[in-house]
Amino acid sequence: MRLKKQITDLNTIRGAMIFEFFSPGIPIVLKNAGCQFIIFDMEHGGLSLEQFKTLAIISNANNISPLIRIPEVSYNYVARALDLGAAGIMAPMVNNQEEALKIVRSSKYPPMGVRGAGFGFSHDNYKNEDPLNYIDKANNSLINIIQIESKVALQNVEKIAAIDGVDCLWVGHFDLTNFLGIPGQFSSDIYLKAIKRVVAAAKLNKKSLGIMVNNRDELNMYSNLGFNMIAVGTEMSILSRSISKILQ
Repeated sequence: MRLKKQITDLNTIRGAMIFEFFSPGIPIVLKNAGCQFIIFDMEHGGLSLEQFKTLAIISNANNISPLIRIPEVSYNYVARALDLGAAGIMAPMVNNQEEALKIVRSSKYPPMGVRGAGFGFSHDNYKNEDPLNYIDKANNSLINIIQIESKVALQNVEKIAAIDGVDCLWVGHFDLTNFLGIPGQFSSDIYLKAIKRVVAAAKLNKKSLGIMVNNRDELNMYSNLGFNMIAVGTEMSILSRSISKILQ
């Protein structure tokens, strides 16, 4: 609930994306580094749902919110990841409002959605509490992050941002440049115009804005553009750079 309120209030939020290092100590390391959330990646990394369950339990026990990027827009991935303890879902390659609405409805219990009921599991810390209380709490606290990373998604971004239950628009920056025909050209006017369109859609609908950055300069740049939810990554690149600086 704490992270959801920060997202709803458009507060500054900092975290990390993890693609490779799914060890039990990672949530605690990142908590000690000052992260408020972790996005564990299933789209490009080799993360399994069983691994995520362990990481989610450790994260929740150490007051750092575990989010998960699922590999595709699918009810099965959304509902299972939430049952395993995810504080929220990041959905990749969402191209239109129908796909965004599918994610939202998959994450919510009736009457707000179609999530199947299962209680007393890791998602509510194995507590035997009133299921009706849990349903209400879950429907109001779980987070839906929708990635805008294609030309089609950009064309539909205003409609996606207007959906109740979409909490954050997250720019998949490299994919977005790919689909715009300017791969990796982050200073291109085409890219910057696209970013401004996403920012405007988020502001109009009072939604958070998210992106992954690789260094402090990028963090400052996107913060100045209006992004409030920023994750550092990839951890492989950051580790490699840090070791290289020591050795050279």
